[in-house]
Amino acid sequence: MNAAPLPPAARNPIGAHVPVAAKGLAGTGLAFARRVGAEAVQVFVANPRGWATPPGNPAQDEAFRTACAEEGIAAYVHAPYLINFGSDTAATREHSAESLRHSLLRGHAIGALGVVLHTGSAVGTAPDGGSRRAEAMAQVRADLRPLLDELDGLGEDAPWLLLEPTAGQGRSLCSRMEDLAEYLDALDGHPRVGVCLDTCHAFAAGHDLAAEGGVGATLDALVAAAGPGRLRLIHANDSEDEVGARKDRHANIGAGRIGAAPFRALFEHPATLGVPLVIETPDRKHGGDGTGHAADIARLKELRTAAAAG
Repeated sequence: MNAAPLPPAARNPIGAHVPVAAKGLAGTGLAFARRVGAEAVQVFVANPRGWATPPGNPAQDEAFRTACAEEGIAAYVHAPYLINFGSDTAATREHSAESLRHSLLRGHAIGALGVVLHTGSAVGTAPDGGSRRAEAMAQVRADLRPLLDELDGLGEDAPWLLLEPTAGQGRSLCSRMEDLAEYLDALDGHPRVGVCLDTCHAFAAGHDLAAEGGVGATLDALVAAAGPGRLRLIHANDSEDEVGARKDRHANIGAGRIGAAPFRALFEHPATLGVPLVIETPDRKHGGDGTGHAADIARLKELRTAAAAG
């Protein structure tokens, strides 16, 4: 006898990356989440464009963790953008390790389910003038494996490390779904390493989500490369640019080159069962007050309902 299907909100919670400045994680972040109708949230716990590792506010941490648990809100942390274990600069790699360790520990403190990490690029040139990709992947292993060992020490409630393939700019180490196999292999297929799929990134890297069957083909490729159960979060973003442009420019849902229909297809694929969708779409056109995010979340909920109805 088949189990009853999950209700839409349980199959795929929908939320947003929320601001936390001013009144903190709970005071600002959760207030924003409630205003826009978010069922999941993503936050920064440090300046995303800097190396600072600020301590948390215990009262805010507790209030955020408790509220998320009571309201059934899935929480995630996005690590700073500067992190790059493929860099040819030792100082960058050292800062990267310190920054990611901070995000993992802060994520654990606030009850986050995962910490999203951009997969980086092979910066620099090899002595023979060629690509540094092999060396960069060796650095990924050398620098990330110790952090994963530390993650193991946090216990069963430790957050997952979620690899986010990039849009393919520069000498990206992982942008196509098939690239995930090599990246995960470098990390020995660690059981707490998952994937965060950014739809804009995937489209920019050449996965044509707008084509008929494109979403299914992309998700099938992800599972083939990473294995079942690795997809843990989706960044639901439309794209301002055409497929394969290698440009990371997000658009509101249905207002870009991907269009609305492919987002419905996300709710229909078995690989997305139980996986939250978080938007990182523009809000500034609406004054930055959450109006744009609320509209995108409402649109995704409509598509989710339509998918559930068949």
